[in-house]
Amino acid sequence: MTTSSTATAPVAPLEEKRSHRQVLQALSGLLLGMFVSMLASTVVSTSLPVIVHDLDGDQTAFTWVVTATLLTTAISTPIWGKLADLFNRKLLIQLAIVIFVLATAAAGFSQDPATLIAFRAVQGIGAGGLAALSQVIMADIISPRERGRYMGLFGAVMAVATVGGPLLGGVITDTWGWRWNFFVALPFAVLALVILQRTLHLPALPKKKARIDYFGIILLSTAVSLLLIWVTLAGDSFDWWSIQTILMVGGAILATALFIFVELRSKEPLVPLTLFRNRTFTLAVIASVATGIAMFGASVFLSQYMQLARGATPTEAGLMTIPMIGGLLIASIGVGALITRFGNWKPYLVVGSVLLIAGSYLLSTIHYDTAFVLVSIYMFLLGAGVGMTMQNLVLVVQNTSRPTEIGVASSGVTFFRSLGGTIGVSVMGAALASSVTDLMAGAKDQLTAAIISLGADGAAIADQIQSGALPKVSVMPEVVRVIFEDIYAQGISHSFLIAVPFAVVSLIAVLFLPNKPLTRMTTSERIQASEADLATVSVAEGMDSLTATADDTRVTATADAAVASAGEQATDASAEASRRR
Repeated sequence: MTTSSTATAPVAPLEEKRSHRQVLQALSGLLLGMFVSMLASTVVSTSLPVIVHDLDGDQTAFTWVVTATLLTTAISTPIWGKLADLFNRKLLIQLAIVIFVLATAAAGFSQDPATLIAFRAVQGIGAGGLAALSQVIMADIISPRERGRYMGLFGAVMAVATVGGPLLGGVITDTWGWRWNFFVALPFAVLALVILQRTLHLPALPKKKARIDYFGIILLSTAVSLLLIWVTLAGDSFDWWSIQTILMVGGAILATALFIFVELRSKEPLVPLTLFRNRTFTLAVIASVATGIAMFGASVFLSQYMQLARGATPTEAGLMTIPMIGGLLIASIGVGALITRFGNWKPYLVVGSVLLIAGSYLLSTIHYDTAFVLVSIYMFLLGAGVGMTMQNLVLVVQNTSRPTEIGVASSGVTFFRSLGGTIGVSVMGAALASSVTDLMAGAKDQLTAAIISLGADGAAIADQIQSGALPKVSVMPEVVRVIFEDIYAQGISHSFLIAVPFAVVSLIAVLFLPNKPLTRMTTSERIQASEADLATVSVAEGMDSLTATADDTRVTATADAAVASAGEQATDASAEASRRR
């Protein structure tokens, strides 16, 4: 008699829950790694107008310095997420830190906008890894329900980096020069790598055969790049309706169609399209697009508003954007704690989406002379909206995704948030450049009169205007500065209006999100629990097989007995008949 081998399959014991101290120890290197990436990004945010001005760049160059990083971040995020499901996650996040910091340091040696854009693009590859892997590793260590308890730590890191970064960058720019902004993160990166190596110990996950979807990577990169190049250049380098538009938009559509075809046939797709069967994932992706537009658009164009529309220096601009950062931090830390305590997450996402709408719309009404108290309130509302929605959208997706797809699911939401931010910054930048051009033409006579009134000093300003380079408003004479401040304030406020309809769509998507309770199990615990369930099922199937075999034996024995009895009866009857004869 044979038995099924699954009947004796061992059940892996569930991993013991980490203590609070063990979780903090495991998170220390991850927190420092995130601090490095955020510091290297925020430290140059207030300095970008000065950097682009010194490198003789225009508004298009300014937009691409930002967009290049966002573009490669968006493209690389799902790639890193897929690699996280295939390879050692600890090694991957260390590699992401190295790529990010080396590219950042190299950008400090740039001599022209093109070189700066190129290194910023490489920087985005590392940033994509840090964005995707930090979410995946958090899911390995902390359950969704308990994650809010530790969001205060991430909030503190965000506070130091997002508030201290721009201030530090402004001080460095005003004292030593903007190039030192790109070198400041190097010692922190070395320290982060050492701490990660010593403290981050992740549970062993089931090994999978590594298959990388190279065609998917190429097609996704092509589709996104063509779309963003078209959005950035259309209306400036060529007309909206032109042969270039047909080629770029047509190429983007074709690449997208081929990407979908390849993903449906790939054994290990870069972005498994089956994820979109999950209602939570699909709606979270839609909502993440608006969050990305608000988050990245505000961080880029509020800095420009402070320096170009209010005449602030880089240091002053860093101080003036604190209200938005304050709203983001208070909302993210407070809501995280409330979610952990009560388990309810949907009301906070709804309120956050409403605040995104309010903040985006109110910022579209600002002028160069709007009371700064009002501007601060508008920034605070937008920051609070981002803080309530950004991390929690990833949280609800991780809560409903299969544990073996945590990497691609988490990076999928982050990818669309980055993609939304990239497209948003490109569209807002293109709208700003177009508005400034039109407003400058309308103010030509006023500008000419102001320049003439300055005498010999007006010649340098006239040359700067003719070159098309981004102006340095804070050092301009009062009579010219007021005109430029008014022009840029109108252009930037019109750009914020673009984010409003996306924020409305985000609210609709959040309203339809299924309100599922948060699990208290980490990713590794869910995987081990599913393996234990499978083993239990296999044992049950083995017992059924044994029972079925025993039943078959009994049936066979009964049949044999019946045949033997019939044979004996036939023999007895034959003998009785012979005796009678």
